[in-house]
Amino acid sequence: MDIITLAAAIISAAIVAGTPMLIAALGLLINERSGVLNLGAEGLMALGALAGFAAAHHSGSASAAVLAGALAGAAAALIFAVLALSLLANQVASGLALSLFGIGLSAFAGKSYESLSLAAVPAWAIPVLSDIPLLGPALFYHQPMIYLSWLLLAAVAWFLHRSRAGLVLRAVGESPSVAHEAGYPVIRIRYGAVLAGGALCGIGGSFLSVFHTPLWAEGMVAGRGWIALALVVFATWRPLRVALGAWLFGGMLIAQMFVQGSGLQWDIPAQWLSALPYLATIVVLVLISRRPELIRLNSPVSLGQPWRPDH
Repeated sequence: MDIITLAAAIISAAIVAGTPMLIAALGLLINERSGVLNLGAEGLMALGALAGFAAAHHSGSASAAVLAGALAGAAAALIFAVLALSLLANQVASGLALSLFGIGLSAFAGKSYESLSLAAVPAWAIPVLSDIPLLGPALFYHQPMIYLSWLLLAAVAWFLHRSRAGLVLRAVGESPSVAHEAGYPVIRIRYGAVLAGGALCGIGGSFLSVFHTPLWAEGMVAGRGWIALALVVFATWRPLRVALGAWLFGGMLIAQMFVQGSGLQWDIPAQWLSALPYLATIVVLVLISRRPELIRLNSPVSLGQPWRPDH
């Protein structure tokens, strides 16, 4: 294998590995821009992975899998929304409870699917572009969900920074009281943001079990929901930076797998190599935390704070 082919394969694999975190992180970004902190991404992705796999197994349709993952994520997020927005429960505690609930429920309900697998979803080659050396195989020969994630990225970026609805959403996240006085339905907007975020987390989970690794296994989300949460902070609430962070983390996952597979481990235990991407995420967050102005730059002022109209 020549160096160009190897480089294209590594870039392509890094994009694929980062896609589920990108989709989930975009959903969490919408949540947090509205002022809602949902720590349940790990559970939402687990439920989406199970629902997507079950739908694909019974229907044979990848599109049904994506829809099922979105519905499962949105349904679970609705529970969180009722607790945090209507009943004013602590958002951190409610999100952690949702994460544990989703992980446990998916493990229990998915027992009957553990010995099953799906046919791999074929990649789509974009005519002409896929023939470009290096960039063609790396960027333009992917499964359709990869291209959909790029469209989602563009749509979220446009929505938040170019649309009136996105401006209202950000205003709600900055000052719900002012938005309420201006006549905007703050709670309804936050409900919509939470449901959209849950749906995207569910789609990210369905990508894992249907497109990335076409099987269901307990614990297959493997911390990606927590990484998606960290990516939003790492990106200082900017969509394009979220994408770069997701692909960077995906590249680190692929790199450690490549090192393990090549035998060049330099007597480093395999567990340490597997932990390196997560350790690197912690290091990045620590470095960002040393400069609070980076976090305050785009952080919604009301993030995680309960609010009701009579405040």
